Amino acid sequence: METGTTTVYGASLAGGEFDFVKFIKQPQTILRICSWVFAIVVFATVTAEGYVNTPESAQLVCVFNQNDGACHYSMGIGVIAFLACVVFLLMDAYLPMMSNAQERKRLVTADLGFSGAWTFLWFVCFCLLASQWAQTTEERGVHPEAVRAVIAFSFFSILTWGALTYFALMRFRQGVSDVTLSSAESPPDHVSPYTTSYVPPDHTSPYPPSTYPSVPSTNSDIYQPPSFMPKTEPMEHNDYQPPTY
Repeated sequence: METGTTTVYGASLAGGEFDFVKFIKQPQTILRICSWVFAIVVFATVTAEGYVNTPESAQLVCVFNQNDGACHYSMGIGVIAFLACVVFLLMDAYLPMMSNAQERKRLVTADLGFSGAWTFLWFVCFCLLASQWAQTTEERGVHPEAVRAVIAFSFFSILTWGALTYFALMRFRQGVSDVTLSSAESPPDHVSPYTTSYVPPDHTSPYPPSTYPSVPSTNSDIYQPPSFMPKTEPMEHNDYQPPTY
């Protein structure tokens, strides 16, 4: 089938040249760039504005209810998401040039698993930061706009990574169905195209089929007697009788 042999996991199986305009217009590319920007905002804002000095000591504490785990978690998720977006952007650019379906399957599977996991982790990050900020009582030296930006972009990251998970799942399903259809509809390799199919005997007939070669039929009868036959004349009746002794 042409669909199964030419299109596998969202790209041509035969490979091709890199098209920058088409690559930029892809939904996955736009979503990865947005996720990349959101990750920068989260970990950069937490790094710059996420710690303040307490009145009791000069030690820096997290602005989210003085919970250092919330700041560390958001920065770690943001940094890893930033690096992952760069890696997957390169993978998306390299995918159309790959001619091996198994390698494509590994890349798409990795994209699906990572995107699904980071959608969940960003959801946890949003819930953690929102709950800790709601419990924060000490706001001296804290920039509320920066805190709200971290919470907001954590929520936006849930949407973008959820959309990336959806597109990765669609690409994975498309690849599996294409490979299945191509393998199901293509004839086996060991069957010769010149081999005639076997016709089973007709069991409805009361007599077994004849195994002798049939005589080709012609317009003339092969058993026709010769055209010239000697004509026999009847014996003439005469009155001659042999002498008796």
